[in-house]
Amino acid sequence: MVCGHQWCHGGRVAPSELLHDAVRRVVMADHEGKSGAGLEKVWLADGRALVVKRVTPETDLTLALTGGNVARECLLWHSGLLDHLPPGVTHALVDAWVEDDGTSVIVMRDLGSAMLTWSDHLSVAATHRVIDRIASVHRTFLDDPPTGLAPLPSVLDIFSPDRMATLADQGNELCALARRGWEIFAETAPFDVTGPVMVLLADPTRLADALDEGPVTLCHGDLATVNMAFEGDDLVLLDWAMPTVAPGALDIARFLAGCSSVVEPSREEVLVAYADAAGPAYDERSMRLALLAGLVWLGWNKALDAAENPDLEVRERERQDLDWWVREARTTLQDGWI
Repeated sequence: MVCGHQWCHGGRVAPSELLHDAVRRVVMADHEGKSGAGLEKVWLADGRALVVKRVTPETDLTLALTGGNVARECLLWHSGLLDHLPPGVTHALVDAWVEDDGTSVIVMRDLGSAMLTWSDHLSVAATHRVIDRIASVHRTFLDDPPTGLAPLPSVLDIFSPDRMATLADQGNELCALARRGWEIFAETAPFDVTGPVMVLLADPTRLADALDEGPVTLCHGDLATVNMAFEGDDLVLLDWAMPTVAPGALDIARFLAGCSSVVEPSREEVLVAYADAAGPAYDERSMRLALLAGLVWLGWNKALDAAENPDLEVRERERQDLDWWVREARTTLQDGWI
């Protein structure tokens, strides 16, 4: 399957006329995203409410770290890929274009209260619905993923200390926190795990190559509750900023790394549910590698919260969570999965 986005290489897409009928605009300064993209809510004369996101490599952390000049949500929109999501899974995009100054503009339906936040908890039933829906995406694109997505190595090491350093020195708060978190991780976690993890952060090629040997498919790349909404029986997947080609297990590992504290089922129950739902899109080796990749992805955040979160309950929870991820990574390493 080819993601046909040659449009972005020669000339620019003309700005859409969709927003010409805007009668009101409000900057959204308190949204959940941390990438740096600018968001505003726009009301049209016909009563529709839209959310408009503007992205450039200079202002959006995700695009800067995964490479490219055009937001991948623009590329996905113009490729038509999102029209091929399986039944029960949808998206919120209604238009996308690149302005004359190179800014990518992504226009989405305003989902209002249907969107999840970090304070929303998923019941067992809701979690299983998410797992079933994302597994159907993985099955749909199994062994026939699109091209032109975010390079897997750049997705794996997006928070690596080396990549965080320059942006942290430039005053990016998230990057400074990530750098601090990796320092704590290296100092406090067992060396038999921290050593290999820091090696993979410096060069994720070996991990990317190992994942490429599995049942590869389209991965959302940042599967988290805040990138979801429920509309009836449909799961709406938001923020397609770093879709990549990898085993679907990578999505599940990232979901667990970022959201296990707000889902009712245990991590083990989620893994079993995904194995059952994914069918041929699942294999054990890929999941073992994905769990190692989960620690490479958010080990810094867990170490930081375990050591310095002002809430003692959160600190203890993250300490236990970090211990779980360290044990899973150790199993992957000791069993020779990579």
